[in-house]
Amino acid sequence: MEKGMTNRQNAALQTKRKLIAAALELIKRNGFNAINVEDITREAGVAKGTFYTYFKRKEDIVLEISRAPFAEIGDELEAMRALPLVEKLTHYVRRFMQCVQFCGIHICRQWTRDVLDPNEVPENKDAQKWQYDVDMLQNILKNAVQNGELKKNTPIDLFTHILICQMYGMMTSWCMSDGKFDPLDWTEKFCAAQLPALFGPYLTAKN
Repeated sequence: MEKGMTNRQNAALQTKRKLIAAALELIKRNGFNAINVEDITREAGVAKGTFYTYFKRKEDIVLEISRAPFAEIGDELEAMRALPLVEKLTHYVRRFMQCVQFCGIHICRQWTRDVLDPNEVPENKDAQKWQYDVDMLQNILKNAVQNGELKKNTPIDLFTHILICQMYGMMTSWCMSDGKFDPLDWTEKFCAAQLPALFGPYLTAKN
């Protein structure tokens, strides 16, 4: 049981998790367009109406699947405070792409379609995902300046957008290529080749 929850709240959380896990498995297996709400509830072993207790439409569950793993990254970075900055950034970029790859190309495509124009999804809690990622990365770099890991003249905004464009570009290219390359493999190559070169001139003796 989750700490601080009543039995009823815990049961509801477990049901929601079962729906999310069922949807993830079905989308990976068959693709988003090939499944419906009834397929998801059947896979989860719950009544069809249960789905609508937690989600308004099939698309909403994709947003839940795609967002949840990213919350863990912030906690992991917090536990890595003592490590060199390039190592922390490598972990961040690697974990970002691991989350994308774990969810699968079908979910990645559907998520991209849903949030490509945030003005068209006013009720979508993920409409600001791009800004969420920008803020997280900026905070990592700002903390590095405050902690003396990066020099005060580090162009934080520029570096943030270079890394965000790389990650989102890798994700989009993976979808457009129909999965013909391993995004995690190329992410590792990018980090090894570019992060030391990009941040090297701005690292302090502390690193």
